[in-house]
Amino acid sequence: MSDVQAAALTASIGSALLVSNDVATIELLSESLEQLAISTEVCSEVARTPGLLKRRRFGTIVVDVQLGNELPTLLEQARHSPSNRTSVIFAISDSDADTAVAFREGFNFVLRRPLSESSIDPSLRAAYGLILREERRYFRFPVDVPAMFRLRGTEEFCGQVVNVSEGGLAISTQFPLEPGVEVQVQFTPPGYESEFGAQASVCWCEEGLTGLRFISLTAQVKAKLQEWLSRGLEQSLPVSVANKFRALKLV
Repeated sequence: MSDVQAAALTASIGSALLVSNDVATIELLSESLEQLAISTEVCSEVARTPGLLKRRRFGTIVVDVQLGNELPTLLEQARHSPSNRTSVIFAISDSDADTAVAFREGFNFVLRRPLSESSIDPSLRAAYGLILREERRYFRFPVDVPAMFRLRGTEEFCGQVVNVSEGGLAISTQFPLEPGVEVQVQFTPPGYESEFGAQASVCWCEEGLTGLRFISLTAQVKAKLQEWLSRGLEQSLPVSVANKFRALKLV
């Protein structure tokens, strides 16, 4: 097995970083995570973990205590990583003492050896809501719907929304825009209960596309947007995986 490897999935909602050099542990956890449509990247050397956390975003991070007394350091590195500070983090424990230390340091969940599918699944089931919420934060729902935009004052222009995320949207428009410009956006997302409206700020412009960041959303609008994105995230998965998620939500 190579030092860092990825287990590719046909479709996945995100990826997990597994910091371990135990072959049996890697195989078992990779298979369990795959059942939840989460691909696994393995790092067998603690020293290489900081570089991965800087370059990649992982919705889930799993750290094996057998690699040494590195749990506090790895947790701190993850929590200070802009892309991974809200990741759901597991520790793999060998004893009650290890478990107590992991929870005290701030790990979200602990997997206790000996590991088995029946022992891992309840923890993943318990973590499911947090994992899905974390992945939804970065999920971009592809759409192709018309939208109206209004600049400060009365000037209006039209465009197409090409994707929507929890934090903003990407649009295609011929109207010239520059980063920092604020616009009011209105459009009707497919499957959304009503027209969506929000104040947004231009954050990037490239290759005919413009990125907008939501400036403020009411609690009601934010909740509706999150529910819509959750449905879109689920619909993007193969039927077998989506059914697995629905079953987990009922547990």
